[in-house]
Amino acid sequence: MMPAAVVLAGSRGGTDPVAQYAGISDKALIELGSETMLARVLRALRDAGVADVAVAANAPAVAEEAQRHGARMLPAAAGPSASTAEALAALGAPLLVTTGDHALLRPEWVRSFVADVPAGTDVAVLLARQESVERAAPGSRRTYLRFADGHWSGCNLFLLATPQAEAAVRLWQAVERDRKRPWRIVGRLGPGLLLRYLMGRLSLSDAIAALGRRAGVVAAVVECRDGLAAVDVDKPSDLDFVRDHLGKTTARA
Repeated sequence: MMPAAVVLAGSRGGTDPVAQYAGISDKALIELGSETMLARVLRALRDAGVADVAVAANAPAVAEEAQRHGARMLPAAAGPSASTAEALAALGAPLLVTTGDHALLRPEWVRSFVADVPAGTDVAVLLARQESVERAAPGSRRTYLRFADGHWSGCNLFLLATPQAEAAVRLWQAVERDRKRPWRIVGRLGPGLLLRYLMGRLSLSDAIAALGRRAGVVAAVVECRDGLAAVDVDKPSDLDFVRDHLGKTTARA
């Protein structure tokens, strides 16, 4: 049985550059073909077998779209980690976490991720190697975490597998502002691991495991072989890429 899922679709305040670029009020409501971006995410989760889906959002139009597609609503908090903490409190574990701008999300990625999480894990994160991303999404510019075992990009898919994952969410809240600066995150682990990172000797799996120990949980990385899973819509060029990719996919069908 698949766990419940929450889709983070809250606004961070101000004008979203992607929504502005698309000429719409909320990024999650951008239309891609015959569906909004949020509807695509919800459909992928349903097709993966997720029966209980919630959307964390604060815009009335986004809430209306979520409910139209059968999702329950949760209020968005001040940032993704805070919204995740509230969703975990409301829905319990295990809980899948993804985002409303994961426009290319596929059911098989969700199913494989859940199946590949090692037994005994409290929290897991899905990532893809740079070479996989560049092969599947040439021209898409991503942010990479550079470790001894490769360069990795997040796939906006997490599993809070046990109630103990709450401690990892609290750590996430503490480091959220450093998500684009991995050396500062590693620096929280102490000088030994920081030195290994700076010398290029720290693997991603070791870093994630150490972060988990810092939070008091067992944390694991799951690799996604399809680099397309690392593509989300953070900036206008991402939207252009997604539209182009979907156009080519439709033309081939």
